[in-house]
Amino acid sequence: MQDSKEYKKKKAYFEKIITLYGRNVVIEVLQDESVDIHKLHMSNSNKPDGAVNSILLLAKKRDIEVSYHDKNALSRISKNAKQDQGVAIDIIANSYQNANEIKNLKKFKLLALDGIQNPQNLGMIIRSCAAGYVDGVILPKKSSAKISPLVIKASAGTLFKLPIYYCNTLDEVLKDLEDVKIYLLCSHAKKSIYDIQKSQKSIFVLGNESEGVSKEVQELCNDSINIPMNRGVESLNVAVTASLIAFMQ
Repeated sequence: MQDSKEYKKKKAYFEKIITLYGRNVVIEVLQDESVDIHKLHMSNSNKPDGAVNSILLLAKKRDIEVSYHDKNALSRISKNAKQDQGVAIDIIANSYQNANEIKNLKKFKLLALDGIQNPQNLGMIIRSCAAGYVDGVILPKKSSAKISPLVIKASAGTLFKLPIYYCNTLDEVLKDLEDVKIYLLCSHAKKSIYDIQKSQKSIFVLGNESEGVSKEVQELCNDSINIPMNRGVESLNVAVTASLIAFMQ
């Protein structure tokens, strides 16, 4: 029984770990003492230049464990051999939570992202949600942009200020929730975002940049809404749509 509890605790800890890469990104992370760090990874082939020396000095100052790897091993850790520049870092994102936690919330307004693949869009969505009246973002691991340096840059430092609820697929989360109003953002909907009544528990679903929301997720939504358009404009960028939803009260 004790072993099972320890295993779950350890698993929950490692699920919160996000690996970032690139020398400038790693320096920024190390300089931000509000970000918890698990481990720093360095390639054996790194030359002791200014950036590498700065990284090692910052890691020493914060007493962070440093692991050295050959180039291939480091690329497996960073998952981006072309851009990691021989450096990767594991951060502990306490705002990164399992979507099962949503069931324990008594009231919420969430944005659910179905197949958002552009990192810049994801970062801007997170930024708008953090600034607005949204309690978190549901981000599937499958067919979605991953948390990366591009996402962090586009979020302008707001990534860790908002709960990000991760799951494998969005439909498996939505079908498990009860007493929740799930709105599908759709340009063909008859009802607009200004017609809906405030709910204790609401989720707004935004779809892929080109294909929209998948059929599996559409079937789990219990209402469709649109954003009224003028002058024949058909649609808005998904990040712009998210910002409009984020500031609805």
